[in-house]
Amino acid sequence: MAARRSKRVAVVTDVTPENPEEATVRRSSRSALAPKCLKYSPDPTDMTAKKKRKSKDFIEEDGQNKRPKDEEDVDNSDVEHISDGSGGLSAYELERLENIRQNQAFLSSINLLQATEDVKQLSRPKPSQRGLRPHAAVKEVLPARKSLRLQKKEAETLTLPAEPKGTLVYEQYTRVKKPDGPLPMDPVNMEEGFKLPSQLLELCSEDTKARKMEFDLKGYRSALKNMTITEDKVVKVVKDRIFSAAFHPCSSSLLMAAGDKWGKVGLWNLGGDWGDDGVLLFEPHTRPVGCMAFSRAHPTQLLSLSYDGSLRCMDVEKAVFDDVYDIDDGLKTFAFMSYDCSTLVVGNWYGEVSIVDRRTPGNSHESIHSLDPKTLRCVSVHPLQMQYFAVAESRIVSIYDSRCLKKTKSQAVSQLNGHSLSITSAYFSPCSGNRVLTSCMDNHIRIYDTSAMTSKSPLLTSIRHDMHTGRWLSKLSAVWDPKQEDCFVVGSMMRPRRVQVFHESGQPLHSFMDNENLSTVLSVTAFHPTRNALLGGNASGRLHVFSS
Repeated sequence: MAARRSKRVAVVTDVTPENPEEATVRRSSRSALAPKCLKYSPDPTDMTAKKKRKSKDFIEEDGQNKRPKDEEDVDNSDVEHISDGSGGLSAYELERLENIRQNQAFLSSINLLQATEDVKQLSRPKPSQRGLRPHAAVKEVLPARKSLRLQKKEAETLTLPAEPKGTLVYEQYTRVKKPDGPLPMDPVNMEEGFKLPSQLLELCSEDTKARKMEFDLKGYRSALKNMTITEDKVVKVVKDRIFSAAFHPCSSSLLMAAGDKWGKVGLWNLGGDWGDDGVLLFEPHTRPVGCMAFSRAHPTQLLSLSYDGSLRCMDVEKAVFDDVYDIDDGLKTFAFMSYDCSTLVVGNWYGEVSIVDRRTPGNSHESIHSLDPKTLRCVSVHPLQMQYFAVAESRIVSIYDSRCLKKTKSQAVSQLNGHSLSITSAYFSPCSGNRVLTSCMDNHIRIYDTSAMTSKSPLLTSIRHDMHTGRWLSKLSAVWDPKQEDCFVVGSMMRPRRVQVFHESGQPLHSFMDNENLSTVLSVTAFHPTRNALLGGNASGRLHVFSS
């Protein structure tokens, strides 16, 4: 059966009023509804207010007469007046305030506001303000400049200087070296005429022959966990980036030294009351202090080597920096070759090593030997058989016998292979010398067996470690703990910042971390020779100390 379709009929209704004069103006229904707005659209009340400023205060009637708006017109306006104590707010504004209240209630229920405050508190802490303090520079008052034209004077005739011949070299790379001979120990951070404190000489004169017994691995790890850092153990010791640092072997107090980028050497006694929070700053060099060590036989002496070609000895007893060895430019590293620390092996940037005897008058070497024509990074002397010393060359570590050295082409006793990039450091183990610890830019730390001193020392362990610090940080170098034969420490690029301690087998033993007092990379690290203490130096000249 077919469905029937009903035909719709349009019905027209006459809505014209009988009396046109009584007809009211028809208003659009749009004005009766509040406009709907998106979440971030402008406030419609502001737009309404702007329109009201432009509208007339009178409405026209019949095109001729004008009358003011009566109360009925105001009641039919776009703004809905509310007399319930809301202060005359529109429905849109009330809805907006209610949304804000609900959003705040939701954020409070999930503790988001409190979490935001906690994140702000956990932001990077402010660096320690202890130690060296910046001294306000005296501003030179220059006379006021006066125009020669206004004074009706002739302009001065100036002659340009002659153009320099050759290659221009920046001043910071051509700093004048300190004069030869002894330099007085005058701290640059103290007033002129300051005398060294007597407590410094007393600390340096302590008996340091006693050596702490080694722990087993479990006891050693427990001792590391008991070492902590506090706010007073972070101090600015030098002005610029730290290149080298060392502990004094005294046990009654923690006395440290650090060398920076522009030849300054700082002494810091933890808890000391002299200088700036126990810091005394000296300037014996003009270029980076690449290596330093306290003399084991004479604890009052600190030897420091600089890239400017000078090797000096700070003698606290004499209060001078003696001149030990000097060349034109380019010293890199040194190590003691005798128990009385009178003989040294010194390496320069040109692949040469010099044998220096401090008992010989003058500041020259006994002999010089060319090893690697490319570069030389580090030298280390065997602790028992001191005629042997290891040299970190371009991509290989060679062990030489000082008794068999030639002027050129000296034959190595043993070689440590396996490095694919430049080597940062190489050190014999502190007690027996049966191991050599190397750090390489191929992101590996290696331990070699040198007990047999064969032509090719076997590789025992290889540990992957990020060694790329960039140009603004000192290179990372793994160094042995002098109290523990088989453990070493190295800085880290990991976040949060830390210092890591490993066993020679590659097993990580402990990571020194502290969110409040350690927020930078500690490139230079060193253990105390007799106490449970560790120092780390960063690029801003600050030393951080972990101790028990």
